[in-house]
Amino acid sequence: MGPLTGFRVIELAGIGPGPFCGMMLSDMGAEVIRVDRIVADPRQPRDVMQRNRRSIAVDLKQPEGAEVVLKLCESADGIFEGFRPGVTERLGVGPEDCFARNEKIVYGRMTGWGQEGPLAHAAGHDINYIGLAGALHAIGEQGGKPVPPLNLVGDFGGGGMLLAFGLVCGMLEAQKSGKGQVVDAAMVDGAASLMAAFFGMRDRGFVPERGSNMLDGGAHFYGTYETKDGKHICVGSIEPQFYKLLIEHSGVNETEFEAQLDRGGWNEKRDVLTAIFLTKTRDEWCEIMEGTDICFAPVLSIWEAPEHPHNKARQSFVELDGITQPAPAPRFSRSQAEVSHAARAPGQDTQEVLSDYGFSDADIAALQEAAVVA
Repeated sequence: MGPLTGFRVIELAGIGPGPFCGMMLSDMGAEVIRVDRIVADPRQPRDVMQRNRRSIAVDLKQPEGAEVVLKLCESADGIFEGFRPGVTERLGVGPEDCFARNEKIVYGRMTGWGQEGPLAHAAGHDINYIGLAGALHAIGEQGGKPVPPLNLVGDFGGGGMLLAFGLVCGMLEAQKSGKGQVVDAAMVDGAASLMAAFFGMRDRGFVPERGSNMLDGGAHFYGTYETKDGKHICVGSIEPQFYKLLIEHSGVNETEFEAQLDRGGWNEKRDVLTAIFLTKTRDEWCEIMEGTDICFAPVLSIWEAPEHPHNKARQSFVELDGITQPAPAPRFSRSQAEVSHAARAPGQDTQEVLSDYGFSDADIAALQEAAVVA
């Protein structure tokens, strides 16, 4: 049983960071109920991020649908949503509506720009939020344009994970104070938070030009290289003792590779390493470097990563209903998290959940008859 076993959270279904937050919480043992929209064809989704929780389908545009959610909130520790500011208030399931039923509930709000500010009501996506936070500008090759790092920084790291952290913090605080509160999780804030180390470096030699710094691919000892078979490896030999091993195992001229931190020689040294790494296949370089203190790894695709011996030994990936997916993280010595079931179809658990939360059979039948739930 995971460390959040015993906590109840209501998820007003959305996309991207919301489902990721729900996965984080439910993987750790929280009972997360996903409130989906009523759809004509409720097929079973194959979305890894929707695993581990039950689904009810509710028409929130009907007052009776809002009442269903509010009744669920009466015995919940948290609720979260990912709509634009003001939407849940109009639906009758905003923070004040929920606090009126349960003053201890923690209300999580996931947006890109935040609940307030000049851009609060504008549309946006991950790329926009990390652009405003200063993160996107720093990613890419020297002389090239900024490169989106998938949607990892805004949606997931600075969004869903930040919201999950905020909800857990709020629920822990509510156990002491007896009072809930609103968690305003904005992806632009989260992305900025992830950039904390680089803001610290801003006045200590960090060059504004992307691809020119130690950790952005500018340094020859911290980056990716193509191999003979068209694949790639990555090295991160920052510390002097690790850099020495890189020199020894790659076979470069030690004298030519002195002055590791001299930026003026980085491009020339990178050219030398580029030529050397092209002389062997990725697997051959793994034989030479993997497991040493060079700080080396092959660059694996999402098809290859689950098959790597280290990931297999740690069971970093699991398979459920034919879908290979990341295992819950982090790990605990006693309260083990787990993947108990795959994503449920919208409304698949409506009757069971409503019954568990105190609705009578007659109440459920009336709600179904009125198409409030399905």
